[in-house]
Amino acid sequence: MNDYMIRGIAAEDQVRFFAAYTKDTAEFARQAHNLSPICTAALGRLLTAGAMMGAMMKEDEDLLTLKIDCNGPIGGLSVTADRLGGVKGYVKNPDVILPATENGKLNVGGALDLGVLSVIRDTGLKEPYVGQTILVSGEIAEDITYYFATSEQTPSSVALGVLMNRDNTVRTAGGFIIQLLPGTKEETIALLEERIAGLHSVTAMLDSGLTPEGMMEQLFDGLDMKITERTEVAFRCGCSREKTADMLRSLPKEELLEMAAEEKDTEVVCHYCGKCYSFSPAELTEMVREKETAQH
Repeated sequence: MNDYMIRGIAAEDQVRFFAAYTKDTAEFARQAHNLSPICTAALGRLLTAGAMMGAMMKEDEDLLTLKIDCNGPIGGLSVTADRLGGVKGYVKNPDVILPATENGKLNVGGALDLGVLSVIRDTGLKEPYVGQTILVSGEIAEDITYYFATSEQTPSSVALGVLMNRDNTVRTAGGFIIQLLPGTKEETIALLEERIAGLHSVTAMLDSGLTPEGMMEQLFDGLDMKITERTEVAFRCGCSREKTADMLRSLPKEELLEMAAEEKDTEVVCHYCGKCYSFSPAELTEMVREKETAQH
């Protein structure tokens, strides 16, 4: 099954939902950044949240960034998503290892510890919209739930999960976001709270063979659930050799000459996808020549 997400409405249009399956996206991130299991879980959760929150944007050109600055050993992580299921991200310290929690789970909360979640929406205006909240648990799903409640006044339930194999590859990953729309009836809220509390974890449901549709059918059984959109999700990075060359051209002439003088290729690694671009001393010298020509 390829990675994808669905969105829809339920309970006579009182509730909207997003649900995603993101195993390949999390596994791509693990391989691209050579992540430890705990970092794979943290980044996989944030990538899944990013994909679903990106789908809330209005225009195809809009971008959403989820950024966590924290004082735990992971140091911080960042994910950027578009409206069309494209996500990319990285963690500052990719090889963090901690003992498991008491219930045998990966200690993502311990890896993040205290910190701040920033949600940055770039909609093409002069200044992007930035909302910030403190991390309430470092487990990411609870932190995003808290963000929606405090920054956007949208009562939400967020569930995210990444399950690892014994060989440290990703076994399954995914999540959902449920949001109450204005005017939701009290009995609907009570019923949903009861059902959410009774659900197995996202990874348990996905690992048992449930799809995003299957998870939502369990939750909204008898509540007039309608799927309005289905979108592929993938780790997509917009980096290229041309863009990297443009970045090098923007450096001061002296810096380029210094790199060229080292008589070995200069390697530039993309923060987001780990791709490496090499530039020879001759290419760097040519960039300097271009700069000098442009100045005259």
